[in-house]
Amino acid sequence: MKKQLVIILLIVAFPVICIISCSKENKQNLVPATCDTVGMQYARDIVPILQSNCYRCHGTGNTAGSAGILLEGYSNIQPYAQAGTLYGVVSHSPGFIGMPYELTKLDDCTINKIRDWALSGSLNN
Repeated sequence: MKKQLVIILLIVAFPVICIISCSKENKQNLVPATCDTVGMQYARDIVPILQSNCYRCHGTGNTAGSAGILLEGYSNIQPYAQAGTLYGVVSHSPGFIGMPYELTKLDDCTINKIRDWALSGSLNN
């Protein structure tokens, strides 16, 4: 009789536990986020990243205290992308000063977008 009771409890409890553990909050943690970095374009993908994270210190008229490094405009950022400096600073790689300065590192997807754009020739597209 005890054995049957335990089996019945397990049959009832298992689906309840599964339903509770698969709530919307937990579902977000279980499904890995995707990051599409194929075909990154300067104007569409990179400029918004720079505007949100870089231009406040490295934009036109805002370079005081940023070693005079201007990143606004393709001709300004392209040499840093080509040399690997842009990726080095945003990824906080050894030997580079992590950017944004004294702030949290950018998320991996954003960093990968910058890396893939630079590796594909950092085109002005």
